Amino acid sequence: ALLDLSGVHQVKGTWMGSTTLPCTYTPSEGFTQQMLRWSIERDYSTSTIFQRDDSGDHVLLSQFRERVSVSKHSPGDASLLIENLEIPDSGYYTCQVIWRSKNNSLITKEVTTAVKVVKVAATKPVIRAGELGLTVPVGARTSLTCVASGSPPIRYRWFRSTPGGKAQLLSSQAELAWDSVQPSDAGKYYCEAENR
Repeated sequence: ALLDLSGVHQVKGTWMGSTTLPCTYTPSEGFTQQMLRWSIERDYSTSTIFQRDDSGDHVLLSQFRERVSVSKHSPGDASLLIENLEIPDSGYYTCQVIWRSKNNSLITKEVTTAVKVVKVAATKPVIRAGELGLTVPVGARTSLTCVASGSPPIRYRWFRSTPGGKAQLLSSQAELAWDSVQPSDAGKYYCEAENR
């Protein structure tokens, strides 16, 4: 197929992440790329985001400034890289390429990709209970480990609760360890897990 653009129908991007909308063709002798234009359609209106022509590269929509780019060094690759994705970036993106042939006629092709920007579902930490009521011989090495599931990063803190007193922070790690456990270490301990 002579000068056919290839792309994909749909791309999913993650909020604040980056994504590439593929748009490629095989460069062909006798045809030179005159113009490349990326546009977006949303809310029933179409706007040009990016244009590459004889005068250079232009980003025409302010909300995409500093966030979109097209490779300069690979002929035939017109793919659009979008960084720091925002939820309103969802929409239909069209890549349009115009070539000029040796006899000065123009050929136009385009390919459209639907983009959906999604937020990754965040989940709060859930702690899996370890052994409740641990009996350990005096002088033994022992440890308590806290494991929680949920969206990373998860921070852990171990406390010892003293009757009628304030809880004492003992560790900011998932594991609370003793090299040689003493009778005075007997008591109630609890773990706290926190994420954003």
